[in-house]
Amino acid sequence: MENQTPTAEELQQENVAAETIETQHEPTAEQRTYENTADIIIRVKEMAEAPLNASKEELDQLKQSFYKLHRAAVEAARQAHLDNGFAPEDFKVDSTDEEVYKAAMSVIKEARAEQQRKVEQEREENALRKEAILDRLQAMLDNADVEQTSYNDFKALQQEWKAIGEVPAPKVADLWKRYQALTERFYDLLKLSIEFREYDFKKNLEAKTHLCEAAERLADEEDVISAFHQLQKLHQEFREIGPVAKELREEVWNRFKTASTAVNKRHQQHFEELKQRENENLEKKTALCEAVESIDFAALETYTQWNDKTQEIIALQEEWKSIGFAPQKMNNKIFERFRAACDAFFQRKAEYYKNMKDGLTVNLEKKTALCEKAEALQSSTDWKATTDKLTALQREWKAIGPVPKKQSDAIWKRFIAACDTFFEARKAATSSQRTEEQENLAKKKAVIESLAAINPENATAEDEEKLHQLIKEWNSIGHVPFRDKDKVYKQYKALIDTLFDTFHKHEASRKVARYKESIKEGTNIARERERLLRIYENMCNEIKTYENNLGFLNASSKSGNSLVAEMQRKMEKLKDDAQLVLKKIAALEEKEG
Repeated sequence: MENQTPTAEELQQENVAAETIETQHEPTAEQRTYENTADIIIRVKEMAEAPLNASKEELDQLKQSFYKLHRAAVEAARQAHLDNGFAPEDFKVDSTDEEVYKAAMSVIKEARAEQQRKVEQEREENALRKEAILDRLQAMLDNADVEQTSYNDFKALQQEWKAIGEVPAPKVADLWKRYQALTERFYDLLKLSIEFREYDFKKNLEAKTHLCEAAERLADEEDVISAFHQLQKLHQEFREIGPVAKELREEVWNRFKTASTAVNKRHQQHFEELKQRENENLEKKTALCEAVESIDFAALETYTQWNDKTQEIIALQEEWKSIGFAPQKMNNKIFERFRAACDAFFQRKAEYYKNMKDGLTVNLEKKTALCEKAEALQSSTDWKATTDKLTALQREWKAIGPVPKKQSDAIWKRFIAACDTFFEARKAATSSQRTEEQENLAKKKAVIESLAAINPENATAEDEEKLHQLIKEWNSIGHVPFRDKDKVYKQYKALIDTLFDTFHKHEASRKVARYKESIKEGTNIARERERLLRIYENMCNEIKTYENNLGFLNASSKSGNSLVAEMQRKMEKLKDDAQLVLKKIAALEEKEG
């Protein structure tokens, strides 16, 4: 018995599956690595010889690889052009390879377009043929003697229907629904015997079970893309098989649909993972763009800094090459952004080198002038003034930029020779001075040792006299070596401050004691306290005056520093005297009590 058509419910389920398949995206072809555009052109020409067999995935890959290599070659040529000192506007792109590539691709595109036009025309013709079969089936059903119609004639129409190829996608569902409705109506009118129908159902069940098993095996297929395409063919076969027994229809369809879902899910997951990798690549490439765009050109002031930054840019470009494709809609945009940032860098670098080349001659002239000034001073015996002048010339030399490399060593040797001539003469003339400074250093260290030997807590009047003698001795000693000057003075100053502070405290105590002894019987304590309080208040007011004046003084000059120091010394003296008055008041109160 020949096969029967699927039911309306089954056809609807299969149409949903078909729509699911049609919405899947075409996968990217396995990518092959090309080293140069010449190899890509050879491959495109090979494909142009049999354009209808050309793979769209491979064509897309070739296109991306060609323009990636082509842009890299153009960029390398542009950079070589700039490195050789040529003007950026004089650079011209060699487009020979691109023209050859486009010509070969054009042959393939035109052939494929013609093929597609023929396919669409054939599908339209197939749709017309199926319309004709539907008309013949309709006529068969409208015949009053339909029950006398040959079953074999009906089956012949079914075979003819199945033999017809694809039709335009928008017409698939409508044609199948009409065909299924007419087929079921025919079976109903023909009143086939239960044996015929069961035999058909049995054969259809065997065929659909076989397809279910095949679909289930695809879940283990290593090549996800291949499994997806095989599933499409299985769906086409499933549609062509007639119905099974009514009680088994849902079970068989659910089994096939479950197997299909597993394959579709893997296929969808494949593209989701691909999309995720592309988005990650976009993030990495965006970070590289930002790294180049964030370069602080103002901080690049020397050849070394520019060369170091150039190596960083080249490293970023190599990293860019190691990153895969970004999403298709952003791939070209992110590359253009990166290339623009790199172009901006190398353009600024070229401008810097040009400006530096112009400035080298000016710098040479400035340094030559400094050499002449140094040579005019090299025989001077005014050691202090000439040292200051040559030191100033050396600072000025450092502030001037580089000179042409060929003259760099010679001009430096000329300048340093003039400086060395003077400083060696000064060294010979001042050697005796250094000996004297060493002797003075030994004397000042001896004074420091003598000061350290005085015990401030048990100091006597003789110790105070000795302190003043040591101060006079220190002041009479001449200069010491400059490098030791601050060190010995800090040691000396610390000891002097400690001794004076202690002596001052002892003196204050002695003054308070003498004041107590001066208070006689019958002294008006209240009047004396009032007198001391007035003195204390006057001192406090004077201290405040000093503090206010100090806030307005400008201590930026030497005279300002000196004045501030003198005022601070007087203010500290007033504070000590004020404390002494307070102690006298306390002595009065003690006497009164």
